[in-house]
Order: sequence, then structure tokens, then C-alpha cells
Amino acid sequence: MDKTIDILNALANEKGLEFDDVVEAFKVALLKTTQKMLGDVNVQIDFDKENKKLHIYQILEVIDSKDDRALEDENFIYLDEAHDIDPNLKVGDKVEFELDFEKLGRTGATNLQRELDFQILRLLEQQIYTKYKDRIGELISGVIVKVDKDENTYIEIGEVKGMLPKRNRIKGESFKVGDILKAVIKYVNMDKKRGITIEISRTTPKFLEELIKLAVPEVKDGIIKIHSIARIPGVRAKVAVSSINPHIDPIGTIIGSKGVRINSISKELNGENIDVIEYNNAPELFVSRALSPAIVDSVNIEETEDEKEMNIAKVVIKPDQKAKAIGKNGINITLASMLTKYKIELVEKEDLEPKKDATDFNKLFSI
Repeated sequence: MDKTIDILNALANEKGLEFDDVVEAFKVALLKTTQKMLGDVNVQIDFDKENKKLHIYQILEVIDSKDDRALEDENFIYLDEAHDIDPNLKVGDKVEFELDFEKLGRTGATNLQRELDFQILRLLEQQIYTKYKDRIGELISGVIVKVDKDENTYIEIGEVKGMLPKRNRIKGESFKVGDILKAVIKYVNMDKKRGITIEISRTTPKFLEELIKLAVPEVKDGIIKIHSIARIPGVRAKVAVSSINPHIDPIGTIIGSKGVRINSISKELNGENIDVIEYNNAPELFVSRALSPAIVDSVNIEETEDEKEMNIAKVVIKPDQKAKAIGKNGINITLASMLTKYKIELVEKEDLEPKKDATDFNKLFSI
């Protein structure tokens, strides 16, 4: 096996794999093939890096002549036979015999090639799996190559296919082979039967975030920060943003001149309405802004004792603003709650006596 290392090195270069990984794959293939050909023998494979050679050793345990295990198990050797090798050996010692794999003939070589191909395939799959697992949340684009009977949509992503399940598609969307599709990588899995599965999505808040980064350089560069996003895909979304530069208006920058930026994003989302609001560290003000276009009188934050439950934001509002705060089918208040991570409770102003600890925005803030 003198040329084996050179062959493995060439294989590593061809497949774009690490040489050490290919050597380990070969050692596993060699071990499995040897055991398949010789039975369940105790084999050790050593890589002599200095001389670039692989050696296969069968390990035998020395046993007493009265021990019958050597009659049925090739992993043992009797003490008197071991003394022919080394008179200093005693019961319990280990003896190494170097095996010549070439004596296993053409069948052995064929089995080794098959096993090595399998191990290299596993290595390539693991490499691809690691590569795409590190890309979860990344925006990708590809040509649609298939739409199956369940309306799952498949696109080419480099060396693999990404699948957009129907549940990850915006309501009302339809695709056909040849279309260009944008989505984010949501989930990457690998199993023995199905190989690598890459699930992509157009319905996550992350997809909207990545589209904004693509359309607004100030977000990509970190000048404008996205704090949170809430979406009802294809219907409406709310995005909370702030700017580290006081001279840059985060809302106007994202919307763009005459709405050109936000409209291009909305178009990609099948007409999804996108509200952009300015984030504030004060939860009272943040909740108030999140309920836009409704005008809020005051907000009182109540913390719950159960850590698993959302804290409550009790919002005092005039009767004529209640419908705006709730929105059609409850969409506005739902998105505001998702965006702020508060359970929002609306209280009409005429039904509640003003609380001393409530924040009155008419006095403290300009909304």
C-alpha cells in the first residue's frame, strides 16, 4: 500500500476535502473491509506520517493453553505460540501482527473501494451540512426546478436543493419552474435515508429583515438597527428601528424617496403592508408607537410573577381610537404585541380613573 497516501492526497484535492479527514475515512473503510473479509478480528490501523505509509495490525491477546477461546476466536493466541515470537510474553499481553491487505485479493480491493466511496460520500454530505447549517437565516436566491403535487417548491442552491414547503409560502403566492425565488434558510437536517434537507421560508420575520438589508444599505452597514419585527405574512408587518446617527432618520431612510424602498420590499412580499416605527427603550413609549396609527393617552406596565407569561401593558385610549388600535380582525394590536413582547390590554379612557404611575404621553412625549 505504498502509493495509498498519494492516492488519498489526490482524492482530497479532487473532492475539496481535508487530507486528514480523507485518511480517517480510508482507515474506517479499511477496518470495515478487513473485518468483513476476515471476521470480527481486532484490527488497528496506523498512519506513519513521517514515511507516509499505512499499516494494518491484527491485535491478539495471549491466553493460557487451557483456555478454549483460541479455538473459536481469532483474537487470541496461546502462550506457547506467543513464546515463539517473544519468550518474554505472558498471559494477558497483546501481540501485533502486520497484515498484508493485498493478500485479500481482488474481492478485498473491490470491497475496499465500495466502502471508501461510501465514507467519502458521508464526508461530502457532512461538509455540505456544516456549510449550510452556518447559513441559517441567510437570504438566498435560486431558480425553481420543481413544484410537486403538494405545492412544495424546490430551488437550486449551489450543490443542493432547497425546499419551500407550502406552509412557508406567503398566502396567495404561486410559482412555476424557471421563476427566480428569494427566501431565507430556515432549517438544515441530515439523515441516512433522505440525505441533506434544506428548508427555506418566505414567512419568517428574518426574511423581511434580510430584504430590508438588501434594499437599505444603511441597515446592512449597521447605521440603522432593526430591533424587532412582527409579521402576518402577506398581510401586514411592523418593524421597530433606530439610528446610531442622529442626522439619519431611520423611518424615512427605510421607506425611501416616495416610498420606493419600502414598496419594492412589499412587492416581494406579495403586497404585504409594512409599518416602520422608531424603537424606544422606554416600554411605555415603545408600546404606544407600536399601536400606531392609533393615538394613545397613556400606558401602564404591569410585570407578571410567572416568567413564562408576557408582562402586561395596560393602554388607556379614547373610544374613537379603539378601532384603530385593534385594527381589522385584530391585526394591529396583535402585531403590536408581537413586536413589543407585551400583552396589550386596551382600556377606554372614560371607563378608567387616571393612575398616578401611568405614563401620560400628552404631557411627556410628542408622538
